Amino acid sequence: MRYAETGFNLEIDLSRGSIERVATDPRDTALHLGGQGTAAKILWERVGPEVDPFSPDNLLIFSTGLLHGTPVPGANRTSVDTFSPQTDRYSHSLFGGFFGPELKHAGYDKIIIRGKSPDFVYLWIHNGKVELRDATHLQGKGALDTASTIKAELKQPEAQVAAIGLAGENRVFMATIEHANSSASRGVGVIMGDKRLKAIAVRGTNDINVARPAELFGISSPMYAAIYDNPDCGDLLAHEDDEEFHVNNFAWGNARERQKGYWNEEREEKWTAVTESVRLRWTGCYNCPKDCHMAVSYPGRPPYFQKCYSKLTYAMAAYEEIEFNYDILGVTQEHGLDGFSTPQVLAFAVELYDAGILTDEDLPDFPPDGAGRFFYLVEKIVRREGIGDILANGVYHAARAIGKGAEEYDHNTMKKFEQVPLKLSMINYPYFLMYATGEKMNITQIEGSYPQVPIADPEERKAFTERWEAAPERFKEYFMEWEPRAHPTVEASINIADWNETMHYVDDAIGTCAFLSSFTGQWAGQPPYHIHNLPAFISHATGLDLDSDGLWEIARRNRNLIRAINVRRGLRRSDEKPPADHWKKRDPEMEQKLLDAYYEFKGWTNDGIPTKQTLDDLSLGYVSDDLVERGILSGDEQSGSEATVGASAE
Repeated sequence: MRYAETGFNLEIDLSRGSIERVATDPRDTALHLGGQGTAAKILWERVGPEVDPFSPDNLLIFSTGLLHGTPVPGANRTSVDTFSPQTDRYSHSLFGGFFGPELKHAGYDKIIIRGKSPDFVYLWIHNGKVELRDATHLQGKGALDTASTIKAELKQPEAQVAAIGLAGENRVFMATIEHANSSASRGVGVIMGDKRLKAIAVRGTNDINVARPAELFGISSPMYAAIYDNPDCGDLLAHEDDEEFHVNNFAWGNARERQKGYWNEEREEKWTAVTESVRLRWTGCYNCPKDCHMAVSYPGRPPYFQKCYSKLTYAMAAYEEIEFNYDILGVTQEHGLDGFSTPQVLAFAVELYDAGILTDEDLPDFPPDGAGRFFYLVEKIVRREGIGDILANGVYHAARAIGKGAEEYDHNTMKKFEQVPLKLSMINYPYFLMYATGEKMNITQIEGSYPQVPIADPEERKAFTERWEAAPERFKEYFMEWEPRAHPTVEASINIADWNETMHYVDDAIGTCAFLSSFTGQWAGQPPYHIHNLPAFISHATGLDLDSDGLWEIARRNRNLIRAINVRRGLRRSDEKPPADHWKKRDPEMEQKLLDAYYEFKGWTNDGIPTKQTLDDLSLGYVSDDLVERGILSGDEQSGSEATVGASAE
């Protein structure tokens, strides 16, 4: 009997219209756990580097997390993995809500989609009944409207639906997949649209077996209370109206400038009043006590859900107030547009117009005000009309297609993808490494386990460290030694970057929300889940014999596998640099020393390629053999040190 997972994937070939239920290998679970980990193995094996993201041979994989559907609170993040036309590399996104657990209750761990449908269809999964249905009548509908229509059509109000809007239909690179109160961003919706899959609807009522139910319930019940009582699990970005940190430290207008001092008491009161006036209620995800998503009703817009930092991104980019953000979110979520990338593309276009690079010929009847311009551009982009057809490919590609100096306004892309628009004074060593070397599409998928800045007061710093149960001892030492306006040591920096990313690889394999583990330690130091207690939840659920060192090794395996996927598609050291103006003061010589040290620590070559020894030691011999056969590795590279790697090394 399989525990915690169903042991079956759904294989959908949209070109042939075929549907297969395929048994999976439990050895893959032992090596990769599930979620993003096992999805990466499938992509490695079945989508070679020669496959174009828009090829029918590209896969779009929806993965449940290993702990979905178990009593473990907060295990609800669905992983979506594919290859991006924007970057030509691996693309990974997550969304919460109820979809992943519902899929597992229907009897499946993954949906693996290849091919392209001749016309738009949607997939209907109801336990053992799976069918492709015509969706041509849904074309042009918004993502949330599509979900409502499908539920009514199926007479299944409890079905969970993931759908694309007009942006996905028209293959806009920053298209999302919208589901209930969550969305899969980072551009995965473009592949769903390319495959002409308008939506997936799931209803599941099957039981899920766990290995040791009494023990799992015993540790899960108090965790539910611990999450509910922890003010930093989700509340920070959703319930908090004091946005001083974001508006004073992040860049307004696509990294054009940082408005230090913009935040004040009057603005806080105004924004709070607006937020309270549009809020319908707080909502949560499957088996989680934190209602950290806000249902919004803005005048003139259909109800929608505000998630995380998208509360600010459009207002910041357009130099507008918070009510504008709520207004435009009502449009962009129905269209299915990424709330991180899209505002930067819009601000980029406005910059080019202000600079005379785009003209009235490119933007006829362009409104004079910021809000009007953003609404105008959104409609052009989602329909790929005129200049919108170019902007729909993201800032990097649009800048080079437009030319005439537009490249100089590409402030904030890295590896061809828009990043969170920081504008800080001095380079931060751990963040440089996370930005430069991360395989995930954005820093928010990498950071979080370690504080962003030191605590100035020594006594407060000591008190924080003493209650920081989640941290291995060496990280407490690093933090105690970290003084304001000073850098962590090189050793500390590479370990901090490694710890941050590793914890996300754990979350993304088991399906736990990052705001309960890998994205909480930087504020409270007390995430409910951490490297020391997660093995017990995994072991009781699955029956696997796992400790913190074993969990750390699995995360390293997943991390190196995904690194190899990108290396096979051309990633090299020359690509590993953050946007040029994220920090006012840079140190190019030290940045290269940090990369040298990080690569050695990870067991990679000086060009950032995992060595054969590193891959072989992680049971990834099939990966090293492929890289050697392709001439990417010579086969005799020596592994780096990784001397201090080990989750519980004290």
